[in-house]
Amino acid sequence: MNKAKLLLMVFVASLLAACGTQRVVPITGRKQSLLVSDAEILSLSTQEYTNYMSSAKKSANAANTAMVQRVGQKLAAAVETFFKANGMQEELSQYAWEFNLVQDKNVNAFCMPGGKIVVYEGLLPVTQDEASLAIVLGHEIAHAVAKHSAEQMSKQIKQQYGMNIAGVLASAAGVSANTVNTAATLAQYGLQFRNLKYSRDHETEADRMGLVFAAMAGYDPNVAVTFWERMAASSSGAPAEFLSDHPSDATRIQNIKQKFLPEALQYYNGGKGTTSTAAAPVAKTTSKSVSFSNLKKLK
Repeated sequence: MNKAKLLLMVFVASLLAACGTQRVVPITGRKQSLLVSDAEILSLSTQEYTNYMSSAKKSANAANTAMVQRVGQKLAAAVETFFKANGMQEELSQYAWEFNLVQDKNVNAFCMPGGKIVVYEGLLPVTQDEASLAIVLGHEIAHAVAKHSAEQMSKQIKQQYGMNIAGVLASAAGVSANTVNTAATLAQYGLQFRNLKYSRDHETEADRMGLVFAAMAGYDPNVAVTFWERMAASSSGAPAEFLSDHPSDATRIQNIKQKFLPEALQYYNGGKGTTSTAAAPVAKTTSKSVSFSNLKKLK
């Protein structure tokens, strides 16, 4: 590896660290740095969502479909009110809300970046009511608002460049190729375990934000405790928390009771809808995002 290429890689790594979009996550106030642009994320997510819906079967239950859309729209309105009250109107252009109930017995729901939300029919026997459904949809919407997908992809980009540079430096120092490859393999496993914890942090942040969004939309956040207790009772064979990208049911319920409910209840207006008070100051984003054309599809 010649010196010029080594210097170029170090320069690129430094550029990645310095560039990107600097942002503060709404509600939590956590700072994040994004190397992936909103346009790139939305393009990928739209493609993935379109592919999924082309093969998915929408629910034939009109009443349940209407309920999902009703709850979703109330949450979307609450998020938009929050954005406008905190000077974030420019971010509203990133969302084109859509709510679908599909025929799937799995207990699950997901939200694509940009506000494309899918609820599986198998979730409804566990939610049982609109308020509990709002807890789930608020959580999924929070992932989109917090730009967790863009943050995960940015982290992977940084890690890949770090591993490449480490390999170049080791080779330049006379380390054998076999040793370099072994170290890279071990590093990949290490990064996977660190990313598991990173994902759990995102899940916890979405729990907190989603509870606030549900409260803003007029849903009693107290129902979150009994909902997650039902979820815990309905699940079996869950992996140990340190091997999972989600917090354990016990940890999640404890966080809601002790940390998140007192905050969310400040936004609850007895079922009367949105409030505009901000739980934490929201800073505007700065700098431009680095462009990458070969990003992988979202999972």
